[in-house]
Amino acid sequence: MTETKKTTAPVSSVGADGAQPQLKNHNEIIANEAAQINLQAAQNPEKSGSGGLYTVSMTELYDTVYPPRTPVVDGFLYGGTYLFVGAPKVGKSFFMGQLAYHVAMGIPLWDYPVRKGTVLYLALEDDYARLQRRLSGMFGVECADNLYFATQAKTLNEGLDRQLEEFLKAHTDARLIIIDTLQKVREVGGDRYSYSSDYEIVTKLKSFSDKYGICLLVVHHTRKLESEDSFDMISGTNGLLGAADGAFIMHKKKRTDNEAVMDIVGRDQPDQELTIEFERERCVWKFKKAETELWKQPPNPLLEAINNFLTEDKPEWEGTATELVSQLPDMQIQANVLSRKLNVVNSQLLNNYGIFYDNKRGHERKIVLKAERVKATICVGCDGIFYSGLV
Repeated sequence: MTETKKTTAPVSSVGADGAQPQLKNHNEIIANEAAQINLQAAQNPEKSGSGGLYTVSMTELYDTVYPPRTPVVDGFLYGGTYLFVGAPKVGKSFFMGQLAYHVAMGIPLWDYPVRKGTVLYLALEDDYARLQRRLSGMFGVECADNLYFATQAKTLNEGLDRQLEEFLKAHTDARLIIIDTLQKVREVGGDRYSYSSDYEIVTKLKSFSDKYGICLLVVHHTRKLESEDSFDMISGTNGLLGAADGAFIMHKKKRTDNEAVMDIVGRDQPDQELTIEFERERCVWKFKKAETELWKQPPNPLLEAINNFLTEDKPEWEGTATELVSQLPDMQIQANVLSRKLNVVNSQLLNNYGIFYDNKRGHERKIVLKAERVKATICVGCDGIFYSGLV
């Protein structure tokens, strides 16, 4: 198969060209079928007994197909719960609007490919009139029909999770929920700045994002004290970062500077330090440079072979592992090893090649492969504004 058949590439480095395919059907399935990222005891209560410890053997671990983790923005933002932290008036809300719009429209954020999906933005420190002025100044009047806003919401203790659940039921393709800010949804109490309290509130949010397979991006403020480690500037205790899947820290040398540094750390994405610049005429953040280029995974021979095996004329295949091995003559591999390798790299197979994988249980295990290669739609002109990846 020629290289042009592969419509996605491994995580693009900053400055790379190209767009990602939008996986219409299976992305929605993965993101919203209760997104069981972890194998919970509740799924197999007979194994845990009455109040016992549920365990999974290494064999069971390798023989299980877990839902793949698909990025929201490749190499930048993934499913889970993340903090976005910065000083007041540093430009966080402008970036939140920019990110929300790009995800809803499915257009690249700078040179990071975006997976299109519905977005909910809880702008709890704003009103609708201010949002209207801000967004029209940034993007003109080109609307994203799947971008929703709310300026009021309950706290976590009052039922925020139920409100978000109702939204997700109505919008099954939702990928991103932005909460601006954390302080607006946490309970007021005397120990609200204790480590246990900070850890607990982010753990609740993370449990929600893991349950539904979405990304929760929570805006928060920095403390006034300076630190050599920018992540020590997060207001509150280390419990916030400890429970989160990652964090973004936006900071400036001087408040009046147009230039800012964005430090990124997380479990599913590489650590990065980006320099961005605020374009005051359009009120959007433009990419300037990255301190380190993103590491790119080398090609996986097995995934390359499967990508070549599925063609436009034969985009789907189902059969046993033994039958699949016979279809890949150049791969010297045993059937049980093939199954386990595919179980492990199914996220990479979907995200990099647009191929959905499953290993169905039954009278005999059947491997299912489905190529869902749909070209991304890139906005090249929105109300007279040109988007070339650098926004």
